Order: sequence, then C-alpha cells, then structure tokens
Amino acid sequence: MVGYLALIPSAVALLVWSSYRVTRKAGIRFTFGPSLSLQISFDKNKIISHLALHKNRFNTFTASKRTIMSTAKKDYKRITTKSLFDMKANGEKISMLTAYDYTMAKIVDSAGVDVILVGDSASNVMAGHETTLPITLDQMIYHASSVVRGIERALVVVDLPFGSYQSDPKEALRSAIRIMKESGGHAVKLEGGSEIKESIKRILNAGIPVMGHLGLTPQSIYKFGTYTVRAKEDAEAEKLIEDAKLLERIGCFALVLEKIPAALAEKVAKSISIPVIGIGAGGGVDGQVLVLHDMIGMTHEFSPRFLRRYMNLYEDMTKAIGQYVDDVKSQDFPNANEQY
Repeated sequence: MVGYLALIPSAVALLVWSSYRVTRKAGIRFTFGPSLSLQISFDKNKIISHLALHKNRFNTFTASKRTIMSTAKKDYKRITTKSLFDMKANGEKISMLTAYDYTMAKIVDSAGVDVILVGDSASNVMAGHETTLPITLDQMIYHASSVVRGIERALVVVDLPFGSYQSDPKEALRSAIRIMKESGGHAVKLEGGSEIKESIKRILNAGIPVMGHLGLTPQSIYKFGTYTVRAKEDAEAEKLIEDAKLLERIGCFALVLEKIPAALAEKVAKSISIPVIGIGAGGGVDGQVLVLHDMIGMTHEFSPRFLRRYMNLYEDMTKAIGQYVDDVKSQDFPNANEQY
C-alpha cells in the first residue's frame, strides 16, 4: 500500500500534463472564467525526468510483486504424492527426514517436514546393528505404525527391508500390502533399478505408490564392500541414468539418489519429471533427506561430508542425564515442590 501511495503525486502530475494545454513558456494555464486564469511555469525536462523516475519505480515495484507472488510456497494441509510433483514443478524444494517412533514423528511433522521416511536405518540407530540388513518386515511395520499415529501433514514412506522383495514379485507385493494395511503408511521405498523392475511393477499395479532408490544402496553393502561414493565411473553413471528413467517410466512417484556426484544427480533430476531427493547428492536435486538422529546430533560416530548437524543432542543429553544422576545421589531431587 505504501508503494502505491508514493505513486500518487506522479499520477496527478501525469494527469495535469496530459489534460491541459502546455504553453510556449513551459507552463500550464488554468482558465476559470472570462476574466480569471492561473499560469504555472515549470521546467519540462525536470517534470519529464520526474515522471520517468516514478514510472520506473512503479514498474520495478509491480515486477518485484509478481516475483514474490510466483515464488510463494503453497500451504499444503496434507502432503500427497501429487504435492511432491507440484513442488518440483514450482521449484519448491522438498524436505525429508527419517523417524521411527511416535514422539519423534510428531515433532518432525509439527516442524513442517514434507516427507517422513521410516527407513531401514532403524536397524542402525534404533537397534544398534552394523548394517540395515537384519531388520525384519514385522519390525518395520511396528516402527511405521508408530510414526503414522504421530503425524497430521507429512507423507509417510516406508522402506521395504532386505529380503522382503528381491527374490519374487509376488513376495514383494505381499510385503508392500502388509506395510500399507498394518502400519497405515502412504507409500513404500525399494532399492534398485532394472533388477527389481518386476517387483516394482507388481506393487504399482496394486495401487501402492513406490519411491525408488539408486546410487549407494545400503542393502547391497556387502556387494559394494564400502560406503564410498557411487557412479563415479562412466559405465555405472550411465546405468544409473537409465535406471532413473526406467523407474519414472514404470510409475515411481519419486526417487532417492544416495552418495553420487552432484553433477550426475543434477543431470538426473533435470532429465526426469518425478521429484529427485538427494542424500549426499548435492544441491541440484529437488529435495534433501537426512537421518534424523544424525541431523540432531544424537549419533556422534558418523560424520560423512554431506551431513550437517543442527544440534549436538548427544552432548546436551549426556550433560542433562549426568545432572539428574548427581541430583538423585545428592538428594536434591525431588525437592519440596516436586512431591505430593
């Protein structure tokens, strides 16, 4: 409103300039009757410059207003697979974090995260296993159902664990159906490309949304032998691009790319229409995902380059718990105000 008010003097001047006769002396003559008139002299060049300045300010103001309106985020009351398509189309980045229990899921959802991944990384951060392989389908359903009860807005995607889909498309479908029915999750995620194409197609044909996962696929860690960056060589990079296009073609709604060169990830994101969410894949993709426990610093042994810690919760919790122990030992807790 303030910007528009600032333009009023220029608009009035423009109206006067165009509505009245300009005299040879560079002025305006107002005639009120046969014997009464008013002559105002001015410098035409200054007036023209003044009008041009305000015209430019007006154009700049309206252009910036259009820019602000075009980049404004849409307020999604509930995130769906279609919401993610819309975000990619509108250039809005997608936020994704893991969660494995009701309490943490409720916090993550309240903070505005778009997608919650109930990852098989629960095998590491919740159960203490070295890899993601030991976690079972029943355990994934338990974690996923806890998460679903805690959310109101986020899309919940659940990993199909190792051994529940690789060998047989029918088994893959049975596993996906169990997750959807018993946990209430909204979609499933599978690791791999062309080698699991039939399993993905069978799940999709049942109406279950599927998110793909390429690059470093932790369920294949013993095949790779290391957690190093994948697809640095041309042959592996080309296969990854082909697999990404295949997953889009058969109907996956999104794709995770893990620990691959940033330039390759950006190339993939630009070559397919479905959202591409990266973890250790640079900023040229459509969204980012991190393991929650790593991001808030509950874990402290794991420090890859792509990880940004937003808290040091391990240190804060250790201090708080240590203080509690001291207060109990010293009989400072509970005090008079903390008992009935």
